[in-house]
Amino acid sequence: MNVRRLIPTTAVAGAVVFGLTALSACSTSDAADGGNGDKLKVTASFYPMQFLAERIGGEHVAVTSLTKPGVEPHDLELTPRQIGSISESDYVLYLKGIQPAVDDAIKQSGVKNTVDAATLTTLENHGSEVSGHDHDHDHGHEGEEEHGHEGEEAHEEHSEGDGHNHGEEGGADPHIWLDPVKYAEVAKGVGKSLEKADPDHAADYKKNTDALVAELGELNTAYETGLKNPATKTFITTHSAFGYLAERYGLTQQGIAGIDPEAEPSPARIQEIHTIAEKEKATTVFFETLASDKTAKTLAKDTGLKTGVLDPLEGITEKSQGADYIEVMESNLAALQKALGAK
Repeated sequence: MNVRRLIPTTAVAGAVVFGLTALSACSTSDAADGGNGDKLKVTASFYPMQFLAERIGGEHVAVTSLTKPGVEPHDLELTPRQIGSISESDYVLYLKGIQPAVDDAIKQSGVKNTVDAATLTTLENHGSEVSGHDHDHDHGHEGEEEHGHEGEEAHEEHSEGDGHNHGEEGGADPHIWLDPVKYAEVAKGVGKSLEKADPDHAADYKKNTDALVAELGELNTAYETGLKNPATKTFITTHSAFGYLAERYGLTQQGIAGIDPEAEPSPARIQEIHTIAEKEKATTVFFETLASDKTAKTLAKDTGLKTGVLDPLEGITEKSQGADYIEVMESNLAALQKALGAK
């Protein structure tokens, strides 16, 4: 595992943040005392968590990610060594519902300071079709960052399932990190939790948090401006991961097979997508870097559409369209602008 893998700054902002916040609320002294003054040992479940922990924690934390670069997070299976490393952590940051194996290992680890990112913001139900006009964007999350384990219980119902249930059967969509605004909310909470967990370095945590929140604010502005006047508001994806992004910027996501990026779409769904594409003047079928592009290419061939990459940022590899969360999100924006005909 690349324990100290330097992941560019803003990327994982959202997920990791989640974890840290809840943790601190649970037990600040234990985390601060971890290693007798050494760096806090943080275990992150996958890239978005890892990035946040490294960015906000800076030189005061040592972060290990359970998901190696290039591994599809949903399918992760843990080694005995990884399971052991979880129990030795000061902090465990994860997002319940994304990785069943991680959820189970954390539940059995006995680690007091475990943080479920889902407790730090409000999850929503997103089906294959998600419109930006169906929900209120102002969810009012103030005060949620202190939930800790109480928050986990309150949000337990939102996270049931195997991570592949994105609202189609009543489950909540876990892809909160793809909304820069939600990410910033979580970042603030994580910063506060670290300040409480490790008061000696509170000033550094606050400085790092403020810098990250500012970058996420700039990213949000870029999206708002860049997607303001599209020729069409509908985009098609093989993986229905972009519900929060679509909602935030007034777009509509059409998932081919819904949740599983590897799933084969039914003939009926392909015909439905073809009809939608014609009606909404959609131009592109998006696939992701960590999954096969077979479905996207098949659909594109059948419907006469183009293909493109829209990265759900579940991991960073040499194939990623950027070195970190911010750069990949900027690439996603450029891809959306091109596909939607935004000026």
